[in-house]
Amino acid sequence: MNKITTLFNIKYPIVQGGMIWNSGYKLASAVSNSGGLGLIGAGSMYPDVLREHIQKCKNATDKPFGVNVPLLYPNVEEIMQIIVEEGVKIVFTSAGNPKTWTSFLKEKGITVVHVVSSSKFALKAQEAGVDAVVAEGFEAGGHNGREETTTLTLIPMVKEKISIPLIAAGGIATGRGMLAAMVLGADGVQMGSRFAASIESSAHENFKNTILGLEEGGTQLTLKELAPVRLIKNKFYNDLQELYSKCPSVEDLKVLLGRARAKKGMFEGDLVEGELEIGQIAGLIHDIKPVSEIINEVMKEFELIKNESLSFKF
Repeated sequence: MNKITTLFNIKYPIVQGGMIWNSGYKLASAVSNSGGLGLIGAGSMYPDVLREHIQKCKNATDKPFGVNVPLLYPNVEEIMQIIVEEGVKIVFTSAGNPKTWTSFLKEKGITVVHVVSSSKFALKAQEAGVDAVVAEGFEAGGHNGREETTTLTLIPMVKEKISIPLIAAGGIATGRGMLAAMVLGADGVQMGSRFAASIESSAHENFKNTILGLEEGGTQLTLKELAPVRLIKNKFYNDLQELYSKCPSVEDLKVLLGRARAKKGMFEGDLVEGELEIGQIAGLIHDIKPVSEIINEVMKEFELIKNESLSFKF
């Protein structure tokens, strides 16, 4: 038992990132059933779709699970109401001010965790009354921090500033990586990219198979003027770089981005024109497996390396 397993009443201190177009009820329930904390990614769901996924997740697992809510998304008030109505007990918030919804959720008996990319925002989240924070390094996929602080440096800096439980995210997909994050001060880890390449992920097979072919340098953080996002280098990414060479306005970037480009890439499998979000750790992901196997492998390696480290003589 540690702070994270106690907080969420789970077996292992592993949280599945609530990724858009990847994190439906099948993935969330599989992670929860395997001993971690599964999260439904509300960012890519209309309110009625989210309600359906919550209900299906309740039927698929009797273990704790949560919902990830990007606070800057539309319909957030309706989404929060559905979360309360459906009796969800854990909410991870991101991309917004934690003060806005934390007290509302806490009053309903909901455990609240906020995702941050700096120690400054970790402190603000703690002051807002959250139960824990996820500190996400620059290596992470999807939406990211502008500061480009890596997980290796971010975790100990956040640990120094806060007293609430700390979950490390960004560049973690193995037991070895999990142990490293916890040595640096994390109480648990959040993994996204590794679960994106799982059988139960709702992402398109084209996207999953593309992840397997990536090596270091295959992704890049871009679109800082809108919301920083780490993308696989495909035609859309190259078009974006060509536009950047012309010193575009924010409006120019919005026009190129258009609507539903992430859905087109990750959910519909358009590897050319789609927005393909994944973390730098993709270079270590070589197979698509059931969630249960992924978690078993991570925990087996974690325990093995931890025990080896205890007997290691400097």
